[in-house]
Amino acid sequence: MGGRIVALDVLRGVAILGTFGTNVWAFTHPQGVTGFLTGFGSGSGDAVTALLQMITNGKFLGLLSIMFGIGLAIQHRSAERRGRRWPGWYLWRSALLLFEGLLHYVLVFEFDVLMFYAVVSVLVAYLVGRSGRVQVGWMVAMGAVNLAVVGLITVALLTGSTTTGDPGFVLTTDSWWGGVQARVEHFAVFRAEGFLVLPLSGLLFLAGARLFKAGALENSARGARIQRRLAVWGLGVGVPLNVATTLAGASWFAVDRYVCAPLVAFGLLGGITLLVNRLRAEAGPVRRGVTAVGRSALSCYVGQNVIASALCYQWGLGLAQRWGHLGAWFTGAVWLAVAVLLMVGASWWMRRFERGPVEAVWDWAYRAPQRRSVAV
Repeated sequence: MGGRIVALDVLRGVAILGTFGTNVWAFTHPQGVTGFLTGFGSGSGDAVTALLQMITNGKFLGLLSIMFGIGLAIQHRSAERRGRRWPGWYLWRSALLLFEGLLHYVLVFEFDVLMFYAVVSVLVAYLVGRSGRVQVGWMVAMGAVNLAVVGLITVALLTGSTTTGDPGFVLTTDSWWGGVQARVEHFAVFRAEGFLVLPLSGLLFLAGARLFKAGALENSARGARIQRRLAVWGLGVGVPLNVATTLAGASWFAVDRYVCAPLVAFGLLGGITLLVNRLRAEAGPVRRGVTAVGRSALSCYVGQNVIASALCYQWGLGLAQRWGHLGAWFTGAVWLAVAVLLMVGASWWMRRFERGPVEAVWDWAYRAPQRRSVAV
């Protein structure tokens, strides 16, 4: 299979913009991140808020995890074709991703996922070339650990031993530097979820890699069969379960986010790929914009959080305290404004450059030690 995979960039773009659909609630809450943590998943708020949070909660983050696994599989295939040792320099990619994620966490956003993706990518890099039996064994083990963690959290919520809600401190948005200090001070609190879902992330990474090798993104009869199965099972089973756990209340939050949402993510993967591969008309501005976001995914992931911070926080324009009382309507408006800005900006940039700005710096850093080793 040669050439650029059309659906791949669209899927990445949807995952990036969809992930912001969850993160945007943290930026637009009048009380900032601590207000968001107190209310998110607790069942509080109006019907529109509950519906929008149900739609975005975990699905697109799951899709993003699957896409990272697919990207890892593409790197592995490229290394095999060129006869290069694996994982080899891929581990340097993981180290750079970890550093980028750490910078993003400290300087910009409390809920960065890149740090954890970097850690998971190291494990999966050693598994992606192993036999199918080994990979399935690891997937089963990681799935079992994830279910055990979710089960313990759910029991604790049902029995009242713990609650979703108040993190125990107040994080103001008056000062950018104050936010940096708070993220360093409360590292364990803000990073806790990432550690809890490491098994789930590993499972999704491996699943993405295996789906890619099976031809799940191909525009072919084989690819279409896989895509239809993913869409039918992922959406047909995942969505009803997601609705049920949402209606069941806050005690089922972990099941909703860490079990049902990943099922929907597989359905999105199949449905979006099937739709893109069937389109015959020339791409319109929306599809071109989403594709451009997918081609500059790292830049847009970081950029959307920088833009939202500047728009909503008190050290910026302070829109959250002025308009946050409008709830879901304000949040939706911010998401739409940032999404449009990203699509327009990414389209403009990718027409002129091969890589997004963050990707260009990242690629330079990735190749720098290789150039030195060749020179020596």
